[in-house]
Amino acid sequence: MNEIVERYQRRADAFEANVEAVAAEQWDNPSPCEKWSAGDVVDHIIAMHGYMLRPIGRSAPERTEDRLADFRAARKAVQDLLDDPAVAGQEVETPTGKMTFAAQIDGVVSDDLPLHGWDLARATGQDETIDPVDVERLWASTTATPAELMEQYRTPGAFGPDVEVFGAEVSVPADASLQDRLLGLIGRQP
Repeated sequence: MNEIVERYQRRADAFEANVEAVAAEQWDNPSPCEKWSAGDVVDHIIAMHGYMLRPIGRSAPERTEDRLADFRAARKAVQDLLDDPAVAGQEVETPTGKMTFAAQIDGVVSDDLPLHGWDLARATGQDETIDPVDVERLWASTTATPAELMEQYRTPGAFGPDVEVFGAEVSVPADASLQDRLLGLIGRQP
């Protein structure tokens, strides 16, 4: 369990640093996620934290006009529950089956943080480097995803209205960095 908590904290720290670095005039910048601005990327991450709380009967903190404060509040809500072993180990229903609350956080919102951190960095001119440990882990889990589930991830609306987990795969050179190959696999133009 500690590994999941530590991974989430590290990734959330990095994402929070990206959010802190966004200048007021950059929130409307287009992101690599088609149809999303830099602000939309952060709004998505905040909303996903709220979605993760629903299976255990909790709700997301109220939104404000301050995305950084909202991310911090959403992060704290999830972190507090991860820090409670009884809640972290509780089984929840998810779109991909039963798992513990901690495993759901690890496989969904925690995995989203480095990828959408890259989106936010690209949209706002920040350092786009994803932690190599995360790149390797995400590459391994993504390439191990069964083809049928991968197809579902690429199908808009398969997990709810306006939800598209991955875009169409983007071809990258065979000798590209693992980060670029991962980004291409999930539908980003590195």
